[in-house]
Amino acid sequence: MNLSVVTIYHSGYGHTAVIAEAVNAGVGSVDGVDATLIDASTLNAPDAEGFAALDNADAMIFGSPTYMGSASAVFKAFMEASSSRWLEQRWANKMAGGFANSAAMNGDKQNTLIEFMTFAMQHGMIWTGLGQMPGNNHSGGSENDANRLGASIGLMTQANADEGGDVAPPQSDRETATAFGVRMAEAAKRWGS
Repeated sequence: MNLSVVTIYHSGYGHTAVIAEAVNAGVGSVDGVDATLIDASTLNAPDAEGFAALDNADAMIFGSPTYMGSASAVFKAFMEASSSRWLEQRWANKMAGGFANSAAMNGDKQNTLIEFMTFAMQHGMIWTGLGQMPGNNHSGGSENDANRLGASIGLMTQANADEGGDVAPPQSDRETATAFGVRMAEAAKRWGS
């Protein structure tokens, strides 16, 4: 029986959706792991249909744009709708990880990742970081490096506000996202065995 990794995301302008799809592709490339994408806007009530997939998942990956220094209101509605599961600790010992996107290079994305990590810890989950060395941090580096934003606690991506999801975030961020999806799937396999 395959393990299940579900990516729950919200995307306001399409940029975070592109990253969610890249993460999901990475998860799905690992043998023995099923990858599922769920839009957080469908999970705004405790009895929403998509919660069954989360209850049965082995790992969850949370993704949101960073608005005003935190996750979007749509994603927060999902977080709050999960409180009955928190009360029962229904998601305890599942793997968790996260990603955040913003238009600015920094954009306070770390706050969003810390918010996701705290959410996962409250649910009793096991947090998995990015697991990639920082790129673009020396004179020989470039915008094409994997992990060009130098994240560690999760995946950070950047999309220019005046470009659509067809070109932003750049290819290097998409490749970093796919590698993160692979890492999450492999972590779920190790933890689940």
